[in-house]
Amino acid sequence: MASDWTPSSWRNKKAAQDVDYPDTEHLDRVLSKIKQLPPLVTPSEIERLRHQLTTVQKGEAFLLHAGDCAESFDAVTHENISNKIGLILSFSLILIWGARLPIVRIGRIAGQYAKPRSSPTEKIGDREVTSFRGDNVNGLDPNERTPDPERLLSAYFHSTATLNYVRGLLTSGFASLHHPRDWSLSHVRSPELKKEFERITEGLSDALGFTHTIGFGAADSTPYDQGGTRGVLGEVDFYTSHEGLMLGYEEAMTREFPLASSGLTSTTNAIDGKQRRNGGRCSYNTSAHFLWIGDRTRQLDGAHVEYFRGIRNPIGVKVGPSMRDEELIRLLDIINPDKEDGRVTLITRYGAAKVEQFLPGHIAAVQKSGHPVIWISDPMHGNTQISTTGLKTRHFGTIISELTSAIRTHAAHHSCLNGVSLEFTGELTDDGFSVTECVGGSMGLSEDELGLRYQSFCDPRLNFEQSMDVAFLISNHFKRQRLGRYRSDSDVLFEELGGRSPA
Repeated sequence: MASDWTPSSWRNKKAAQDVDYPDTEHLDRVLSKIKQLPPLVTPSEIERLRHQLTTVQKGEAFLLHAGDCAESFDAVTHENISNKIGLILSFSLILIWGARLPIVRIGRIAGQYAKPRSSPTEKIGDREVTSFRGDNVNGLDPNERTPDPERLLSAYFHSTATLNYVRGLLTSGFASLHHPRDWSLSHVRSPELKKEFERITEGLSDALGFTHTIGFGAADSTPYDQGGTRGVLGEVDFYTSHEGLMLGYEEAMTREFPLASSGLTSTTNAIDGKQRRNGGRCSYNTSAHFLWIGDRTRQLDGAHVEYFRGIRNPIGVKVGPSMRDEELIRLLDIINPDKEDGRVTLITRYGAAKVEQFLPGHIAAVQKSGHPVIWISDPMHGNTQISTTGLKTRHFGTIISELTSAIRTHAAHHSCLNGVSLEFTGELTDDGFSVTECVGGSMGLSEDELGLRYQSFCDPRLNFEQSMDVAFLISNHFKRQRLGRYRSDSDVLFEELGGRSPA
């Protein structure tokens, strides 16, 4: 890395979305404590993800980036975590079945506690209070809005508990392809969705039965809790991510290690110019495998870009309508000067009506620059609106419109959409139903029904059924493409929902 970069060099730059702590000495003590705590993820895991993202970049795998807009401490329960992972696994299985591509899974989980805000204050009733910035800064209760450094420490331990349980789930047979029906489909109301998913699982069961008969995968047939090994059919890689918003926390979680081996590539061959100049040592952010820069914090001369340019982790950059073509290339020059594969993921979020206005220019600029990037679509953030009932929501049809426009635009410009970034949840309410935050989808959720089970304190999320709708859309698109039946008309993508109206 450049000789002038350190994990703290960002402090010489202006930090957008900075938090004003009234007691900075207390903050320093907390950050010093966090610096002494164990890493949450390891360098070898980070390198493994970088390798897998290189395959995504080449079109040999597909990236699923998904989870909550912002996590809450109260939602760290075994039921919620199991349901989130179950939804991600179900979504992945549907994609694999249609695309016949490996899926790289990155969850917005185990650290996504901070949220940027457009204003430092907000009005609640007659009171003007400090804006809620996420559980790792202050409380949702209007009386708990003073930023508290202890919440950063609490965020570390809630992230630890979440990641520990996720690792336990994935190493104990939860992800086994022998029983995908266990991934929480029981509460789905749509008979069409159930039928489509059961068709996939029945086909999978038939295929597994055949391979077992001919002697392949026999070791995988004994359940893990009965002494069997996990084997290839019971293992998945799963990575964590969050927006790198709180730079003091990110600095405290940044550790220097020798360049790690992922077990997939030669460590010697992986050392690039930056690491050679640094004696083969790298700065890894050990709070998550993958971090991203938000649309509000990507200033070229700002603190966040300064911090991100020096860490070894693969990173994401939110790209919206305000990003000029030349600005995007200057940013890539800063954060990936050596043009390393698997390093940068561009997360586009324009709004459905603006994709064709801005995405072609961004694609052309990147192609001309020679920068290797992964393109994924975030069809959520540019399509938020206020419902007639006063709740923040998103229309399923608009989400699908942005996604289909992104697919079509990439194809028209000799590019490829490499993945999708979604805000969804598998959480169930106390009465056993999915949340009601986005309208439309196969369940036909109307604005009048939003208030029934609206739980998000941040942005509205797709629920389980709506998420499965999206999964089948993408899967069927890839299936048509794979079988040579693809039509360029975007209307086919709506038809691929099985004739169901997306709005």
